[in-house]
Amino acid sequence: MKPLRVIGLLFLACVGMFGSTVAHAHPHVWITSTSELIYAPDGSITGVRHAWTFDDMFSTYALQGIESKKKGVYTHEELAPLAQTNVESLKEFAYFTFAKADGKKDRFLEPVDYFLEVKDGFLVLHFTLPLKTPIKTKELSLEIFDPTFFVDFKLADKDPVRLVGAPEGCKFSFQRPNDGAAGAQAMGEDNFLSGGNSNYGAMFANKITVTCP
Repeated sequence: MKPLRVIGLLFLACVGMFGSTVAHAHPHVWITSTSELIYAPDGSITGVRHAWTFDDMFSTYALQGIESKKKGVYTHEELAPLAQTNVESLKEFAYFTFAKADGKKDRFLEPVDYFLEVKDGFLVLHFTLPLKTPIKTKELSLEIFDPTFFVDFKLADKDPVRLVGAPEGCKFSFQRPNDGAAGAQAMGEDNFLSGGNSNYGAMFANKITVTCP
């Protein structure tokens, strides 16, 4: 059996294996994220488009055993089976994406328009999360994080957020966690022995807020 079929979505499989053990005292996979909020012509928000760039070690490991016509160059088609496994596995973890409109939780449908690419040696997962019901709202908050903190999400340094087709006057702001990984390691493993820390990763959420007139 090819490594591709064995590993599936590697980091998510690892999350399942470790459960709520002390392995979550610090992250094991690092992702750099960019996100686009997508608007319909009537001004309603229809979904979120993510691009997640995996760290170099994970990228190298995930690509092992994947055949390509040209060495070191992968087409979307060659990466399609792994991309499908990725998005299917993400459902169990709510796609690490949590939205509230005017303070009320909103749900996403399953991802669409997903694909993987290799860019500058890094594996990048692209996918769109449609909202179950498009919404018009004065304030939308979006958080991106892994509750277990096995995966550390970081907003990209350049243009981490974009509004696509937003009505005039809509603005966004974002907040990065303050040195989350260092803080987690400093706390020590004893802090992770109780079930009360199962949502520890929320302390390191990347927060995006969109406001419209």
